[in-house]
Amino acid sequence: MKKTVLIIAVAVAGMAGGIYVSHWQASHPTPSTIKPTTDQTSQLRPDFALLDTEGQPRSIKDWDGKVIMINFWATWCQPCRREMPALLKLYETYKDKGFVIVGVAIDDNQSVIDYIDPMGIEYPVLIGDQEGIYITKDYGNRLGVLPYTVVIDRKGKIVYRHRSEITYTEAEQIIRPLL
Repeated sequence: MKKTVLIIAVAVAGMAGGIYVSHWQASHPTPSTIKPTTDQTSQLRPDFALLDTEGQPRSIKDWDGKVIMINFWATWCQPCRREMPALLKLYETYKDKGFVIVGVAIDDNQSVIDYIDPMGIEYPVLIGDQEGIYITKDYGNRLGVLPYTVVIDRKGKIVYRHRSEITYTEAEQIIRPLL
């Protein structure tokens, strides 16, 4: 009996450890997770529409023909907040070259406005709230990790996915060849 209980306890501990490692790896990119792979480039971007911070409906189709970086984030997510200045700088640097960042906030409208207004975020921010969770999964974020960033080329193909915080340098290396 004691041996059976011990075997079950070890099995449960092993499963818990595997789950922890999986989640840890998802939030700590390695060089292999920041390079595009062929499975990332085979999918056309899924369509979606959400309200922007002004309450106006916006569709991802509004930016067809541009290089689009969709950044799924939330005001309560510390890595999301840390990467915002880099994204703002990236947008300011490349917006006149056919590049746009579309922020999709997994949050409510007032929390988003209270956060982005003082920061001076000028790129479009859409209010995903709970629906944004499903959209992020449509874009390949099966674990629901935030922040989650997707880059789409001018033809509407997903060319890059990134789980966790992205740096200016990483993002720039992905978008520059697409412009």
